Amino acid sequence: MSAQLRLVVADNPVSWTEEDIKAVSRENLRVAMDMVTRKFRDRLFYHAMYIVKDHEEAYDVVQEVFIKAIRERRFYDADFRMKAWLFRVTSNLCFNIVRDRRRRGDILDAAPKKEHTDPDQMDLVFQGEQRHEVLQAIESMNDDHREILMLRYYDDLSYAEIAEVLDIKLGTVMSRLSRARCRLQEVIDSAPTVVARSS
Repeated sequence: MSAQLRLVVADNPVSWTEEDIKAVSRENLRVAMDMVTRKFRDRLFYHAMYIVKDHEEAYDVVQEVFIKAIRERRFYDADFRMKAWLFRVTSNLCFNIVRDRRRRGDILDAAPKKEHTDPDQMDLVFQGEQRHEVLQAIESMNDDHREILMLRYYDDLSYAEIAEVLDIKLGTVMSRLSRARCRLQEVIDSAPTVVARSS
């Protein structure tokens, strides 16, 4: 293993860039996939948990996502957007699970939502004592608004990454996110005793 490869692998996964991982893949695919797993597994798990609301199913989804990544021939290509692809595949698998539940009439048996948030990745409205209440408010919104708010503030994806995950234009991301923010504020304003507004 080269000195550069050892340095990258020993580093903090948070600091790894996709370019670092792609560089490692040219020397060792196994190590590169280990880096991908370490960098993204927790965030993908929390994302899956928010949608499927079940620890075991979320874990299974993330495992399947990484298997798909191993089989994706373009994954280490220079212009391939790893994070956006991983979140898109995770979302698609999770929504398939939710749709299957609904078809079986089992949606009411889904496990309660667990709170998994990283305040460092969210705007102030998602921080501190308000975090749980805001997430509850988002639960009452429609699917489009709920999903785009979570991708932006919970998963910390850029507008371009959201556009790729949702397969929509960048302008649509901006307008949908703006409408979702307005709707969230309406929900918060309508329940002042549940969600305290920031001073």
